[in-house]
Amino acid sequence: MLQEGGQEARRAKDQYSTNEGKTERRQRMRKGEWKSGPKQRMLTTGQIRPEGWLKRQLEIQAEGLSGHLDLIWPDIRESRWIGGDKEGWERVPYWLDGFIPLAFLLDQEDLKRRAKRYVDAILEGQDEDGWICPCSKEEREHYDVWAAFLICKVLTLYADCTEDDRIEEAVYRALKQLLSHISVHTLFNWAAARWYECLIPLWWLYERRPEKWMLDLAVLLEAEGVDYEKLYDRFDFERPKQRRYWTQINHVVNTAMALKSRALMSRLTGEDPDAFALHMYRTVMKYNSMPTGHFTGDECLSGDDPVQGSECCSVAEAMYSCEVLLAESGNSFWGDLLEKEAFNCLPATTTADMWAHQYVQMTNQISARTFPEEAVPFNSNSGEANVFGLEPNFGCCTANFNQAWPKFALSAIMESGAGLAVNLLVPCAARVERDGKLLQVRVHSSYPFRDGAVLEVSAQEEMECEISVRIPGFVQKALVDGKEAEPGRFFSIKRKWKGSVQIPVELKMEGRLIDRPHGAKAYVRGPLVYALPVRAKTRAVEYTRDGVERKAPYCDYEMLPDSDWNYAFCSEHFEVRFEEIKEHPFSLQEPPIRVKTEMVPVAWEEKDGICGPVPENPVVLGKPREMELQPYGCTDLRVTELPFVKTE
Repeated sequence: MLQEGGQEARRAKDQYSTNEGKTERRQRMRKGEWKSGPKQRMLTTGQIRPEGWLKRQLEIQAEGLSGHLDLIWPDIRESRWIGGDKEGWERVPYWLDGFIPLAFLLDQEDLKRRAKRYVDAILEGQDEDGWICPCSKEEREHYDVWAAFLICKVLTLYADCTEDDRIEEAVYRALKQLLSHISVHTLFNWAAARWYECLIPLWWLYERRPEKWMLDLAVLLEAEGVDYEKLYDRFDFERPKQRRYWTQINHVVNTAMALKSRALMSRLTGEDPDAFALHMYRTVMKYNSMPTGHFTGDECLSGDDPVQGSECCSVAEAMYSCEVLLAESGNSFWGDLLEKEAFNCLPATTTADMWAHQYVQMTNQISARTFPEEAVPFNSNSGEANVFGLEPNFGCCTANFNQAWPKFALSAIMESGAGLAVNLLVPCAARVERDGKLLQVRVHSSYPFRDGAVLEVSAQEEMECEISVRIPGFVQKALVDGKEAEPGRFFSIKRKWKGSVQIPVELKMEGRLIDRPHGAKAYVRGPLVYALPVRAKTRAVEYTRDGVERKAPYCDYEMLPDSDWNYAFCSEHFEVRFEEIKEHPFSLQEPPIRVKTEMVPVAWEEKDGICGPVPENPVVLGKPREMELQPYGCTDLRVTELPFVKTE
């Protein structure tokens, strides 16, 4: 099962253990050899377009917080990156990392103009020696260069969207200066934990103008950064017994990012890009799993209780890691995990209109309120961490959640050496040129809210290439163009294409109860996890703190339960009902899918708006009742992991 690491992850330990040794890899690195490129390459915003519900989801994001942060939030509006006096580190780069592809995927001129304003200011602010971050020369020694990695990554993304010829030289100068800087002032704090993120702009640059110093920089980054291989070979990632702890070593966002660390480094070392990530994922999930395939962390890995939270940033970064891993390795497993993250965790951590988000989401979340200090269930976050709002707990997620949906859309179809790979059966269209001829693949789909899709392949001139389709690993059976396809693999069609050809993709999904810790169960069907929604009494809270105004619609929202939530499963019969996909695809009130089943009320402890762990011996309080579950992503308040009781 995916939450245990999937078939690929179950054999990851053996694969990782027998992977070629570090000695041989070091020898290759000393030779300064470039070993490989990715199995797939992401398309640009000029080559792929979202359609259907996916396009609508991006429009909602642009109409909500993402599309307005530069207008309402001082840390973006008045940042040092553009000459202001507010935060001059990660928040503007985080926001641009999502805002730029959002603007160009939607092709909205106002958004593109506003993105250009920031890029222009950043380029104009670059020092003569190449230093690109907004600080004085006296401050550089103590400046955490994690922001330099991030802004260079953002600039390469902007170049891919615009073909702006200023970017390559700016990134070249910034990274060359970075090599000089970290040769004296070694990596520390977040830069040490996230060293591999710098490989993203570095490899982008190397493919355009390769020079040996770039490979030297990659080696130095790895040498000065956290050695995750050694860490995951020797460290026990069982949740620490003490409460209120914080550490970089198992920080949940670092964990989500580091999944792709060795895959990125494999471009230089030639190692298997997949093996360490599978090993790392399985290790993390052993003690810290959620039924959605994600892992808990508030701020650090937090165990497997369903009332432990997971940070919004970790969802966005886990998705990006999956996208990189899918491109680098071509392993379908990362597509499965990407879908689970995107269709469950991501929409659950924002309101349906995307004007507010949580810092942490809880699998069993019966309220979203400020918890009293003595009742806070989180390891290191404050009592407001699961309130929906502008910047609950910390503002990093306010800026960083913006990348998740746009990059998900960009990864739906990628270019392979042989043609195009349809990685996600979501509604979209890709148009690429191969050997001077145009090829278009369009996915007609309402997936994951429906069980299948139709691919339309179009070529004006005859051309031979391969179209491959990723079959999700959690379906029971699949047919592509009438031929049986193996779940968890890519199904390839190589032929000569001319005109327009339609290829139906049929998926058979069966819902089932899966086992969770503490004797609980959760219901899953395909990529979707289902939950019992808890009706909420919502209160908008408007106020100003530290000069930052919270005003509707970008205020805070506290939610208290207004319906019973203390239920248990008592039947293994589930009836699936498909509904119309409305204006908000992940609507609380009108979800695209509902599942009927019988449940019984049980005694379940609750205190200060937090339900206790699943009761070990639940006392039945009434007769079975017909209840409706809905997708986890279509809930704000919910119970997902419930006991199962047998009734007469």
